[in-house]
Amino acid sequence: MRVASDAGDAETLLATVPAGQRVAVVDSRFVGHVHALRLGLTDPRFDAAALPGAVTVQAAARQALTRALAREGSAPAGGSAVAVDNLADRVTAALDADGVTPHRPELGTLVAVVPADPQARNQARQAVAAVDDEAVRLRTAVKSRDGFFTTHFISPYSRYLARWCARRGLTPNQVTTASLITALIAAGCAATGTRGGFVAAGALLILSFVLDCTDGQLARYSLQYSTLGAWLDATFDRAKEYAYYAGLALGAARGGDDVWALALGAMVLQTCRHVVDFSFNEANHDATANTSPTAALSDKLDSVGWTVWIRRMIVLPIGERWAMIAVLTAATTPRITFYALLIGCAFAATYTTAGRVLRSLTRKAQRTDRAARALTDLSDSGPLAHLLRRLARGKGFAPAYLAFVGAAIVLLGTAAAPYGSWWPVLGAVFYAWMSVAALIRPLKGALDWLIPPLFRAAEYGTVLVLAAKADVNGALPAAFGLVAAVAYHHYDTVYRIRGDAGAPPHWLVRAIGGHEGRTLLVTVLAALLAPTEFKVALTALAVAVAVLVLFESIRFWVTAHKTGAPAVHDEGEPA
Repeated sequence: MRVASDAGDAETLLATVPAGQRVAVVDSRFVGHVHALRLGLTDPRFDAAALPGAVTVQAAARQALTRALAREGSAPAGGSAVAVDNLADRVTAALDADGVTPHRPELGTLVAVVPADPQARNQARQAVAAVDDEAVRLRTAVKSRDGFFTTHFISPYSRYLARWCARRGLTPNQVTTASLITALIAAGCAATGTRGGFVAAGALLILSFVLDCTDGQLARYSLQYSTLGAWLDATFDRAKEYAYYAGLALGAARGGDDVWALALGAMVLQTCRHVVDFSFNEANHDATANTSPTAALSDKLDSVGWTVWIRRMIVLPIGERWAMIAVLTAATTPRITFYALLIGCAFAATYTTAGRVLRSLTRKAQRTDRAARALTDLSDSGPLAHLLRRLARGKGFAPAYLAFVGAAIVLLGTAAAPYGSWWPVLGAVFYAWMSVAALIRPLKGALDWLIPPLFRAAEYGTVLVLAAKADVNGALPAAFGLVAAVAYHHYDTVYRIRGDAGAPPHWLVRAIGGHEGRTLLVTVLAALLAPTEFKVALTALAVAVAVLVLFESIRFWVTAHKTGAPAVHDEGEPA
């Protein structure tokens, strides 16, 4: 901390601070809560931030701050030196004028003022004393919008666990890792196939979810946001849940019940649900004239308190879903658990997708080029699609309709034909052609956001049906591994787009074939190979895809973390 006598002195002191460090200018008369200063001056997600009497910048905005101080130092001030009074606020205004808009945190009941006289200072100090900033800090550590189970059964005590972790120097990434390890142990307990193992698995799954809530609350409590942390939190949630599905399937197998098809079906359904969420949000988050009667009705229902919770619960978000899985694991069998999960997720998917289709059809939104590009990236088209695109002619029509027809043909053809038939191969060729036709024109139509989830359903469903038809021990677990590896790639694509990093590199998409190439390859393998050989081929393909996507993903996110790329944390409803 250094005290500057005027703007010129502040500029001189700034020059002594290394260029890579964050700096702040704070009015010496500032009165307010410590947590207000913490929110305004320490959040790592923003290049510049400000509150009354204080402004801070990170390395990316240091030059703009230097220019602002230089202008303030050279400006006349009644013939005398430029006073330091109100310098922070003047610098904030100068940054705004320079195109660097500082983030201004929502303070709520917290106080942050620069009193003009002793009386105002006394009133400000009384206002500070009247509000417990630690209580505010704990309350705001919890998501403002969360599920019913999380809000009422987890957050009331997990926020205190987050504070306990903060006071002992633990980081959100460490808590995230602990949550993953706990979930993997839970999956291992479920894999034992014993009643005691199932009970322990259910309890550990709930504990894993408590830690999963704690890591985000710790990040908000201590403002420890990071690019790597955002990625770990998002990807580990999927890894935990799908590893638990595998553990349940292994445990059932030990008891003589084969539920691998149900486990794979649950993963396919849940992944497709997430892709619907991602695609719809990407298509509409920056659309203009983005209103509809359906959305207006939804907003009206939100004004009725009890309907909000009902609507949040019936979509079966992660809190309700994991609580249901944990209780059913401990009290029933893996088969019953998967039946309940499939029914609940199918209802939730129907409810949310139908509502979004209605919104899309009744609104007159103008979608942007960015949205169209994001949907194209989410489609995950590979080299076969690019080759066929050179042969395609015309401007195309009804992209979502073409994608639906292609997906339906390949799925119905695969389901109707016996194992070893070439009909699924013909269906996959038709699907590849339809997927190209669907992408000829920019994806700005009302229902074009349905294209990525339709592609996911077609690819994952084809793998599931062919593995089930092979009817050989180990085929479905191999298919589970392949879908898990491909799904990881698709989730990784989403998180990159959310962070404005663009899609994964073209070489990776080409190397793993794209959705149409993998679908065609799997159908050809099923037509050419005996069931036992098909199982080996699925396993080899799963390993190859997993190695490539994990290598590139880890390389990218670790590099992004080191370069200080901004973190994007999801504060909406959990998936």
